[in-house]
Amino acid sequence: MPWPQKSYAAFIFDMDGTIINSIASANRVWTRWSQSHGLDPAAVLKVMHGVRAVETIQRLNVPGMDVEYEAAVLTQAEIDDTDGVQPINGALTLLRNLPPQRWAVATSAPRELAIRRLAAAGIPQPKVLVTADDVSQGKPAPDCFLMAARQLEVAAPECLIWEDSTAGVQAAEAAGSDVMVITATHEKVLETRHPVVMDYERLGVTVDHVGRLSLTRRLL
Repeated sequence: MPWPQKSYAAFIFDMDGTIINSIASANRVWTRWSQSHGLDPAAVLKVMHGVRAVETIQRLNVPGMDVEYEAAVLTQAEIDDTDGVQPINGALTLLRNLPPQRWAVATSAPRELAIRRLAAAGIPQPKVLVTADDVSQGKPAPDCFLMAARQLEVAAPECLIWEDSTAGVQAAEAAGSDVMVITATHEKVLETRHPVVMDYERLGVTVDHVGRLSLTRRLL
């Protein structure tokens, strides 16, 4: 898995599992919701990470379920439960060292939930924030990353995308971007051909005279 040896016009970050750890909150909410509908929580938790709630519910294919209504119920429950939401180690430092116009967040969470979780984790809200509300197709479609790149006024293949889920990595690949995989919240190893890091503790960034970003890492 080669380490990126080039500079980028911008970094685009997924949110949950990538710059913040919201696993406990999300699992609590989805477990309660699953139980209320007689569904197996373990089975639901296997498929809900990294994609929009509405698409997860559609995939469950529960007869007679109002997908849009249930997605709204889940979103509100997640907004109301941010206990334990925190930044991934080193994320705050890395983000603060990036020029504001050179990074974005592209998440499968709805906008209100994204803003709430970023605030709960103490992550500064980026100038460019693309959410589930902004696209018609969620990950693994590349729409959110392509939109983030456009709003940053750069080409998607000129961006390094940071992800933690299979659907997110597939979306980044479809956008034509390089990918860095964060594994801080993983219990199992994510099989990927892309470079992998646990968190941001040993990472840094340099900015050249035209504003391009190069990733650095400190050796132990």
